[in-house]
Amino acid sequence: MKGLRTTMWKPNQPGTSSLTPSSPEPARPQLPVNTGGDTSQPRPNATPIAAATGEQATIGKSLIIKGEISGSETLYIDGQVEGSVNMPGNRVIVGRNGNVAANIAAREVVVLGNVRGNVNASDRVDIRSEGSLTGDVVAQRISIEDGAYFKGGIDIRKPGGANTKELERLHAPGMQTNTPQVVTTA
Repeated sequence: MKGLRTTMWKPNQPGTSSLTPSSPEPARPQLPVNTGGDTSQPRPNATPIAAATGEQATIGKSLIIKGEISGSETLYIDGQVEGSVNMPGNRVIVGRNGNVAANIAAREVVVLGNVRGNVNASDRVDIRSEGSLTGDVVAQRISIEDGAYFKGGIDIRKPGGANTKELERLHAPGMQTNTPQVVTTA
């Protein structure tokens, strides 16, 4: 194979190939991962998305859903939801355009839009500065930023404590509540 000359493209050698990009691709910004530490750092203007791992379902801002939503992945709501949202062990994010008239049960709830209903989070509730929540909150931790609107009660539950077990027992299917019953005799 004498006389055959092949030139390999090397990124450090200018002009060796016409495929060399004229400008490098800009670095893509990474969303910071909040580890529960310092919350005083400003958040980016981008809409917060799910954690770095896992799946996410999105309800777009033109969608209107009436009924029960349940699942096993992160849910991002930017549209309208009426009914109930049950995402145990997962995150529910109500976006800036989100308008939710429902009770929400999840591991973590982040409110940037408007929520009217009770929120039950096994870990935390985060109401951001542009968010609004009207209803009672049950969680281990809650964060309400300056400028956020909140009207309702807060019940802080300790992890694995008797309060959490009592709440699970009361919400178990088929459990009777302490509501008065009317008995008539003939």
